[in-house]
Amino acid sequence: MSEDTRFGLNRQVRLLGPLPLDSGTSLAPVEYAYETYGTLNADASNAILICHALTGDQYVASTHPITGKPGWWERMVGPGKPVDTDRHFVICANVIGSCLGSSGPATINPATDEPWGMDFPVLTIADMVRAQAMLLDHLGIERLHAVIGGSMGGMQAVSWAALYPERVRSAVIIASAARHSAQNIAFHEVGRQAIMADPRWRGGAYYADDDPPSSGLAVARMAAHITYLSEEGLTEKFGRRLQDRDAKSFGFDADFQVESYLRHQGISFVDRFDANSYLYITRAMDYFDLAEAHSGVLANAFRGSKTRFCLISFDSDWLYPTSESRTMVHALNAAGAEVSFMELSSPFGHDSFLLKNPEMNRIVDGFLKAGEGR
Repeated sequence: MSEDTRFGLNRQVRLLGPLPLDSGTSLAPVEYAYETYGTLNADASNAILICHALTGDQYVASTHPITGKPGWWERMVGPGKPVDTDRHFVICANVIGSCLGSSGPATINPATDEPWGMDFPVLTIADMVRAQAMLLDHLGIERLHAVIGGSMGGMQAVSWAALYPERVRSAVIIASAARHSAQNIAFHEVGRQAIMADPRWRGGAYYADDDPPSSGLAVARMAAHITYLSEEGLTEKFGRRLQDRDAKSFGFDADFQVESYLRHQGISFVDRFDANSYLYITRAMDYFDLAEAHSGVLANAFRGSKTRFCLISFDSDWLYPTSESRTMVHALNAAGAEVSFMELSSPFGHDSFLLKNPEMNRIVDGFLKAGEGR
């Protein structure tokens, strides 16, 4: 199976679909960019799906082709690591709506032979999960050993367990929530308005001129990046220290290190991400409310589920605080599902799930190994 051309790095597939969407329309064909690691066993029972966050991608454990940086979760995925590619077959796909090869605003609309732009259909997290199910069908995987995700990836993971309980043995949901809060929607709206206020956005029709709304996207990234950190972490890393100067400039340059850091984050982001994709994916997250389709009762999403759940939160995460994970745990308990939960201590806020954290690694490793004998 290791020689199967469906498997490996930098894979691309066009699935004919159509993919029904929550908006009432459909998408066809569905382009998918993905990577796989490890070897699928004979009965296809060792597959693990990794779901990425808002600005993540399929390069979970390989070098990013644009930035040249290591995969965004190389600490977690690889030989001998918690998601052990010596034991498991790991899939990570770029979500639809994104810009690293999967169907999204920057891909070609077959009806016009031009980039979709804002004619691309509005998506939901459930739409992303249904598209992933199509991809797994293409790969010949009927049931996942586990689905794992942090942040928006956690939203996908918990949605997998609700939409396809028979296809998911275990779900690991890290630093996430079962719905987007009003505060989170508010931060996303600031980012979207920054993009749309950039004159170069031009209603999303900027592809032909190769002149994207970089300024607006950079500001959106700066605002969002603040939410990924904690006050403690920012103070420890930057405090009120000045940037390459001994005194305040009494101007509007980046006097403080934290200002320079945020500007760098914004500028570097626009080299690897599409502004329209940012609009679409943040909107999908804002629409996310898993209880909504179940009469407003979250526990109803998991009634009769045989999936094992592991939830992890971080005490300094104010974007998806521990209370959000507890809400999911209570709903899972009410539904009679098997669930374990741990709040970890970290000064690094929401981004803690992406950083070095031996305790998180130990929990995920133990949870996955405990499920292998079942």
